[in-house]
Amino acid sequence: MKEEKCIILDFLLSGYADRRHAEPIAQAIGTSFFTLLELVPRENATLKSEQEVYIGEGKRDEIKFIKGSLAYSDLTNMAKNLLPDIVEALVKKNEKKFIDFFNTAGMITPRMHQFQLLPGIGKKHLLDILDERKKKPFESFEDLTKRVKLFPDPVKALTKRVMQELEQDEKYNLFVFKQKKRLY
Repeated sequence: MKEEKCIILDFLLSGYADRRHAEPIAQAIGTSFFTLLELVPRENATLKSEQEVYIGEGKRDEIKFIKGSLAYSDLTNMAKNLLPDIVEALVKKNEKKFIDFFNTAGMITPRMHQFQLLPGIGKKHLLDILDERKKKPFESFEDLTKRVKLFPDPVKALTKRVMQELEQDEKYNLFVFKQKKRLY
């Protein structure tokens, strides 16, 4: 599973301060699988935080190559500070994908449902979501919060879960595709 596009979190024109070989580096997050990536830009490319760039197959305008995936701990402070806002924006932008999750999510183990991994969702919300989606699939975040009483803000719950998956080594990942260091 490869990312087609990513959002720049930080651009280090002179590279990392602690490396001998200084080359420009960009830290980014993939827009589909929330993959944290280290990118080498093309010569004379100037990247900006929050800029979307193409990294898929074929010609890439701003990116020379993908150096590899990054761990959350390898991100710069600027990248870490920007990350929650970018994740929230991606959740909102991909509303259909996340509503599909609420319409199709199932059991992980005989005693645990995928919904229980979302912050703020316990047994009561779990049962309410399952009851409501049997009647009719959810159409939007707004539809979900209208039909499931006292449901926490789905965008915030999903953003928190994605951040948990990025920041620590979770046993189960719902949204972040974890890959080996040099998959690209």
